[in-house]
Amino acid sequence: MTKIYVIRHAEAEGNLYRIAQGQYDSLITDRGYQQVAALEKRFENIHVDAVYSSDLYRTCVTAGAVYIPRRLPLRRRKDLREICVGNWEQKTWGEIVRTDPEQMANFSLHLDRWQVEGAETPEQVRDRVLAAVREIAAENDGKTVAVFSHGCAIRILLATLQGYAISQVGETPLGSNTAVSLLEADGAELRVVFRDDVSHLTEEITRKRTGKRPRPLDPGLYFEPVRLPEQWDWLLKLAAEAWADSGESRLLNQEVMLGENRLTLAGTLDGGTIVGLLQLDLEREADRKRGWISLCYIARDSRKQGYGVQLLGQAVQHFRPLGRETLCVALRPEAERFFREYGFHPTGETMADGRQVLEKDIAFHPLPDFS
Repeated sequence: MTKIYVIRHAEAEGNLYRIAQGQYDSLITDRGYQQVAALEKRFENIHVDAVYSSDLYRTCVTAGAVYIPRRLPLRRRKDLREICVGNWEQKTWGEIVRTDPEQMANFSLHLDRWQVEGAETPEQVRDRVLAAVREIAAENDGKTVAVFSHGCAIRILLATLQGYAISQVGETPLGSNTAVSLLEADGAELRVVFRDDVSHLTEEITRKRTGKRPRPLDPGLYFEPVRLPEQWDWLLKLAAEAWADSGESRLLNQEVMLGENRLTLAGTLDGGTIVGLLQLDLEREADRKRGWISLCYIARDSRKQGYGVQLLGQAVQHFRPLGRETLCVALRPEAERFFREYGFHPTGETMADGRQVLEKDIAFHPLPDFS
């Protein structure tokens, strides 16, 4: 009898920022690393002979909970990847709901009807993941292995093994981040012993921080460049509010705000209500390693709903493809709390006006290799 633990990756940027990850690479979040540590503790007394993972970064990092303590090679397989969501990749779920609500509903509830340009079909995902698991089982007859994959891919795999058709996948659970399922393989037969267990996660890790994190089923915001001059009054109002709340004593420089070296995005709810403002400083061309946020703000009446962190996601989306390794922001102490909660830390630098520079790592770093 072969035992196969199938494990979903820890919380990643797309989960937190409400961005469709699909096969796009992303980092694990701070809470994700807490989940990885809890997963390592869960497996510390379980014998594991081999570890396999999707080749995407978020699964490989999560697999470190099992392969690193045992100094086992990590066997990366492309066929364990998440479903490719085609032209949805890297879009916010808020944008997808706004532009393609019918297919968004199908993706959640009627996967057999889901069709998106450039995407895999659910049947293709089922066939490649099931074939990969069968091959892994055959390679490790009588052993115990851990397989790290993704939410939708695992959901389709488990539903198939439990006798559900693709049209019924929406009736089955979607495992949380680091959810553990156990399969047993006896020859060609595969059966589900248990699925989607997260008993290793403490209440401290799993509890919802009201007003801080996006709700899992909330599509969140979509983003568009601010339209001027028609949105000037709104921009000035929100910027002035942000200025006051951050403890700034300087006058708001409207000319700087409208400068051509600033990218200003409006965070908007489905229905058109603008709730947030993100401005990126594109002027620091000499600072090739760092991307700068000049303004990041959620309107007072729209706070405590998890929107703020989605602004940070847009900053990451903009600067990482440019090769920037960190995000930076200069703040007064009154405005630091939010940024510190999401991984920013002081660099020790002080601006001429007394603001402190905070920085967040957004780079991909090499993982241990014991092959």
